[in-house]
Amino acid sequence: MALIITDECINCDVCEPECPNDAISQGDTIYEIDPDKCTECVGHYDTPQCVEVCPVDCIPKDLAHVESNAQLQAKYERLMAAKK
Repeated sequence: MALIITDECINCDVCEPECPNDAISQGDTIYEIDPDKCTECVGHYDTPQCVEVCPVDCIPKDLAHVESNAQLQAKYERLMAAKK
């Protein structure tokens, strides 16, 4: 399941550099997560790094993009293969 940034985001800029998949970018009003790139850090870390550093706890699971750990791992492998 990808993550999503809610409108409680305070634009503190700490989440974007933590994302190993470059899935986080500045949107019109708040940061946004690209669900096609978000693996919840599967393949990189044990926990989502953006969630770990977020000071306002505004990054829940995106219920519109439900994925299993196996699907997240497969997405991670596709993203890494594309970087080569």
